[in-house]
Amino acid sequence: MTDAAPPARPEARSPRGFADRRGPDVAAERRIVARVTEVYERWGFEPLETGAFEYADALGKFLPDADRPNEGVFALQDDDDQWMALRYDLTAPLARFAAQNWETLPKPYRRYAFGPVWRNEKPGPGRFREFVQCDADTVGSDRPEADAEIIAMACEGLKAAGLTEGQAVVRVSNRKLFDGLFDAGGVTDPVQRLTALRAIDKYDRLGWEGVAALLGEGRLDESGDYTKGARLPGAVADTIRAFLGSASEGTRSETLNAIARVGGLGAAGEAALNELSGIDRALNAMGVDQAAVRFDPTIVRGLEYYTGAVFEAELLLETTDEKGRAVRFGSIGGGGRYDDLVARFTGEATPATGFSFGVSRLASALRAAGRNEAATRGPVVVIVFDEADMQHYLDAVAELRRAGIAAELYLGRAGMKAQMKYADRRGAPAAVMLGGNEIAVGQVTIKDLDAGRALAAGLVDNEAWKAARPGQQTVARSALVQSVRVIIEGSSIS
Repeated sequence: MTDAAPPARPEARSPRGFADRRGPDVAAERRIVARVTEVYERWGFEPLETGAFEYADALGKFLPDADRPNEGVFALQDDDDQWMALRYDLTAPLARFAAQNWETLPKPYRRYAFGPVWRNEKPGPGRFREFVQCDADTVGSDRPEADAEIIAMACEGLKAAGLTEGQAVVRVSNRKLFDGLFDAGGVTDPVQRLTALRAIDKYDRLGWEGVAALLGEGRLDESGDYTKGARLPGAVADTIRAFLGSASEGTRSETLNAIARVGGLGAAGEAALNELSGIDRALNAMGVDQAAVRFDPTIVRGLEYYTGAVFEAELLLETTDEKGRAVRFGSIGGGGRYDDLVARFTGEATPATGFSFGVSRLASALRAAGRNEAATRGPVVVIVFDEADMQHYLDAVAELRRAGIAAELYLGRAGMKAQMKYADRRGAPAAVMLGGNEIAVGQVTIKDLDAGRALAAGLVDNEAWKAARPGQQTVARSALVQSVRVIIEGSSIS
C-alpha cells in the first residue's frame, strides 16, 4: 500500500498586468485622489459613483465581437444572457448614467469620479490591466468656456497632486482641424482617415519621415514588421506636413495664427479655429499661464471618441528608472469634447467635455522622479514583555487610540529585539515599553524611532537637536500621550 500523493499546491503569483501595492504606494495614490478631488469640488463638481460593471453594449467601440465581447474589456455573461464588462474608463458609465437620469439632473451636469478601471490588453512596463483614474466632466454645455474650465481645473489639479510650475504642460488641439483638412483634400473613406490619424499620432516618436511613410504606402519598422499606409494624395500629405510644422512654443494665439496660415483646413477646420480662439479667450480671462497650456496641432487623442477639442497633459519632470536611467512618462492625463457619447443612448446630440488623471501613472511618475513624500506613518507599537501584564499593555494602546494616535499592541510571540525590529519595519514613530519595573513605579519608557532613523541616515548634524530628542526616555505613566505626541509632531526633520 502506497501513501497518497500530497495535493498539488498552487503557485503564489499575481495575474499579469495586476499589481499588488503596499502602504506607501496606496497612500501616494490616495493623497493624489484626495487633493485632486478637493480641487474638483471647489470648482463646483459633484461626486458620482457607478458600478464596476456596465452592460457590454454600453461600451460601444470596445465590442468587436457581439457573441463574446472580450477584446479590450473583461466580460462575462449574466444569468439573463446579457453580457456585462468591467468598466474600461469612467466616461462611458457617465454617458449611460446621464442618459438614464437626464430628466432629473441639473443641466449642465458637472460630476467627478475616481476609481479603478480595467483593460484587457497586453501588459508591459508601466502598463497595467487595472489602474486608477480620476475624472471631471461637464455634460450639457457646448460653450468653449466649458472646455477652458476643464483645462484650467486640470492645471490646478496637477499642482495639487504635487507638480510645480514647469513640470507639466497641457497641450490642446481640436479634432475638427483634421476633419476639415481631410474634407478639403477629398479624403472621405473613414478607414483611410483613421489610418492617417493613427500615423499622425506617432509624430512625436517617428518624426515626419516615419509619419510620411505611414501616410503613403506604408512603413517597415526596425523589427521587420510592415504597417500598411493610408495612401493619401500627395497634396494632402504636404498640407499635413505644413500643419504639423505649425506647432511652436509661442503663445496660444501665435500658434492659432500659424495654423490659419497653412490654409486648406476646410469649413470644419475654420470652425475648430474659432472654438480654440474661444478657449484661449476664456483661459486668458482665468489667468491661465501660456506655458501651462499650449495649443499643439500634433495632438491626436481618442480617434473614435472625441469630436472637438482634445487635451493631453504631458509630464516634463525628469524621471529615472531603478537603475538611474532617464525614462519618459509622456502623457499623465487627457480628455476632450465627446458630443456623441450620450447620443448613443438617446439619439439626441448632447455636448460633453471632460478630463481624466491617470492616478496610478502619475504616482509612478512622481516616484520615478524621486518625489516620494514622507514615508507612510506607521502606528506607535506597544511592546509586550510578560503575559501577566497584558492589561497594562491593552490600557496603554487604548489610551493612545482615544487620543487620536494610531497605535497597536504587538501580538506576535517574539522577544523584545524582534519586536523592536518589527516596530521599525512598520514605520512606527515610537515604541512604548512597560516592563515590570516601570509598571511598579508608575512609569513608561518610550523609544523615539524617528530620531534613531534620522541619526542612522545622517540627516541630522545639529547637536542641539540631538540633545532635545533623546533616543529613549522614561516618563511618568500619566505623561504617555503627551510624550508620544511630542515625538510625532517633531518628526519633520529639516
